[in-house]
Amino acid sequence: MNKKVAVIGAGNVGATCAMYLAEANIADIVLVDIAEGIPQGKGLDLTQAGPVRGYNAMVNGTNDFKDIEGANIIIVTAGMPRKPGMSREDLLTANADITKSVAENIKKYAPDSFVVMVANPLDLMTYHMQKITGFPTNRVFGQAGVLDSIRFRAFIAMELNIAMTDTQAMVLGGHGDTMVPIPRYTTVAGIPISELISAERIKAICERTAAGGGEIVKLLKTGSAYYAPAAASVDMCKAVFNDEKKLLPASAHLTGQYGIDDIYIGVPIVLGAGGVEKIIELTLEDGELKALQGSAATYKKHLSELGY
Repeated sequence: MNKKVAVIGAGNVGATCAMYLAEANIADIVLVDIAEGIPQGKGLDLTQAGPVRGYNAMVNGTNDFKDIEGANIIIVTAGMPRKPGMSREDLLTANADITKSVAENIKKYAPDSFVVMVANPLDLMTYHMQKITGFPTNRVFGQAGVLDSIRFRAFIAMELNIAMTDTQAMVLGGHGDTMVPIPRYTTVAGIPISELISAERIKAICERTAAGGGEIVKLLKTGSAYYAPAAASVDMCKAVFNDEKKLLPASAHLTGQYGIDDIYIGVPIVLGAGGVEKIIELTLEDGELKALQGSAATYKKHLSELGY
């Protein structure tokens, strides 16, 4: 294959990204991790599944960042996972050090790549990645809003007992407790959910969406979600490779939109071959805008802890 995706981190999220990418059959994959044997073993296992899963993509595991040379897209999952009782922001210092090391290697070996950030705290690590690499902001983005929105969509489908694929949802703000689900821009087959679900139940679904990752952490007890985060990341890769011009919410760098400047946070974007090709400014009600700006203010505070 001519296209190549490098997945940094061979844990649950990274390995699942590699599996979904292979089954999409859109690129060869290199799986990178510091643990000797882990990426090699998982890569070989995934490659051997190809004949019966119907893909020809090769999955190569490595401990050497030099092997990411030529990658079109880098998916960064490397970092500590959340444990019960931890917020995404609790991971800030530890994962900032990991992200810095990864960013330096990406800058060295794959200077023309796009970077999809998955590691938490997502919006902060996406900002950190862009600053360390120095890449144009359109080439560095985070998958948070995609993940949060598909969780919202799943909960709506569960509530109504309808096809998940008929749902569309919009979740803005940071990938954490301050995220901002927007029911007004959330539909089922084009029908606003307010026509189908009571205001009380919509509020409960929004609250469950905001706590969606934490709910899974509590259930797993020893880790965090990986199937849905990986699916969201691969969906973004497809949008870039296929130049889909896909409108979706993602962590992108704002330069005054929504009254927010110089921060990565979840907003609607158009994602295509140029990466973040456009940021969409929705008309928000006062409460929605205030919530979005409040979310951004929280992350501004955390960025100061990283020296920005």
